[in-house]
Amino acid sequence: MIRFHIPTMTCGGCAKSVTRTLLSVDPQAHIQTEPAKREVLIESLLHSDTFIAALDEAGFPPAEAD
Repeated sequence: MIRFHIPTMTCGGCAKSVTRTLLSVDPQAHIQTEPAKREVLIESLLHSDTFIAALDEAGFPPAEAD
């Protein structure tokens, strides 16, 4: 499980954009967004760096959550 804190994900529209971005990297990933906490959970076999690069490019730079 990969967890990111995304400070710029402030609403449902942002969460949809984040989900779309992550699924473009791994269409098989299970994505759960929590805009109120500004967090996203990702279940995927891919490494977190792949998702970080995609989110950076989409304007949603993440920070790994503890």
